[in-house]
Amino acid sequence: MESKKINKFEMDMCSGPILQKMLIYAVPLMFSGVLQLMFNAMDIVVVGKFSGDNSLAAVGSNSSIIGLLTNLFVGMSVAANVLVARFYGAKDRKALTRTVHTSMLMSLISGVIMTVIGIAGAEWVLRAMQTPDDVLPLGVLYLRIYFLGMPATMIYNFGSAILRGVGDTKRPLIYLTVAGVINVVLNLVFVIVFKLDVAGVAIATVISQCVSALMVVRCLMKERSGIRLKLSNLRIEKSKLLLLIRIGLPAGFQGMLFSLSNVVIQSSVNSFGPTVMAGNAAASNLESFVYMAMNAFHQATVTFTSQNYGALNYKRINKTLICGELCVTVVGIVFGNLLAGFGGTMLSIYTSSPEVIAAGMQRLNIISRTYALCGIMDVMVGSLRGIGYSVIPMIVSLIGVCVLRLVWIWSLFSIESLHVIETVYFSYPVSWLITFLTLLCCFLAVRRNLDRRIKTHGI
Repeated sequence: MESKKINKFEMDMCSGPILQKMLIYAVPLMFSGVLQLMFNAMDIVVVGKFSGDNSLAAVGSNSSIIGLLTNLFVGMSVAANVLVARFYGAKDRKALTRTVHTSMLMSLISGVIMTVIGIAGAEWVLRAMQTPDDVLPLGVLYLRIYFLGMPATMIYNFGSAILRGVGDTKRPLIYLTVAGVINVVLNLVFVIVFKLDVAGVAIATVISQCVSALMVVRCLMKERSGIRLKLSNLRIEKSKLLLLIRIGLPAGFQGMLFSLSNVVIQSSVNSFGPTVMAGNAAASNLESFVYMAMNAFHQATVTFTSQNYGALNYKRINKTLICGELCVTVVGIVFGNLLAGFGGTMLSIYTSSPEVIAAGMQRLNIISRTYALCGIMDVMVGSLRGIGYSVIPMIVSLIGVCVLRLVWIWSLFSIESLHVIETVYFSYPVSWLITFLTLLCCFLAVRRNLDRRIKTHGI
């Protein structure tokens, strides 16, 4: 592959100022994440304002289930980002092209699998989560329609991951914006005009997902570099599939484990009734904006690390981690505390019920104010994953986040004097801190191994 960029959207992360390039890379990701959540929030806002609190609870409380059922394959898209960045940094055009075509075919296959699982298992999962009877039918309907769009969702996730691997975060932002506007317009039409309630919101989401998938596929087909997609070349190459599995499967399991703990926590929240469910759903949606802003630096850390790993430029890996941690700490502290400070006003966008707003503030005052810990933990995960260490974050997440939260719920929360919603929420910052400290120890061990490789390659 030529050393020069094929187009203006690509970025060489192996030279030049890291902080400046990281900000250039991360800011469009921040906007993409925030815009996506704004459009998704419209689902909750529209049903909350025009369909009632039960519909709000049905849509809002399903996010943890969707995450649980999709994160395994989303992890594979993370692997696609890592491998594309690695081969791009190594200037291995042949491996890059084969990775792209294997990844895109995998996206279609995984999407179909998720559609079948989601439709078949929707009611069973919601019942297992102790969803109230007056919310259950709406939740089942929403999930089943939502999962019809899974093939398109996976295609977009994999396609945008490929673009991010070569430094392109601008075009995915454009595609997301177009699809999001369509989603908002259709939300309003289907819910307000046609009175379709949660079904209208789900249908609008599926249509917008299809639009974004078509745009990212069209973009890849028009590329002139190693990431160009040719439908006739779509096939699974065993060596690339094994790499995707080796990196993506642990990442996917990690995401599933996080979601599993969230499902357990959601079940605990559900035990307090529809009012707390609705407040928790609205507050959680608001926190997602802060998370996406922080997650941009997690993704930047993954891609920068992977490109430099492919180029054998190991010294920049350490600098990338430091820049990522500094950026995510500032974003988490500032945005998290601003959200908690103006939480009442923000929650009133979702509902006019004082009880629901009060329930939402209970969550914001604990989780949002400590959200920087989550970002710090994620950036550490990103650094390890960028150099191919995907199993370590999975194991640490299993122990530090999931097991701890489950033990927390089954022990402390079961004590009568501690059987309050605040006990549930405190499990988040405690698990983030413990997981980060464990990951830091793991990174220091990996760092010693990299130092030996630096000496071997004379870098």
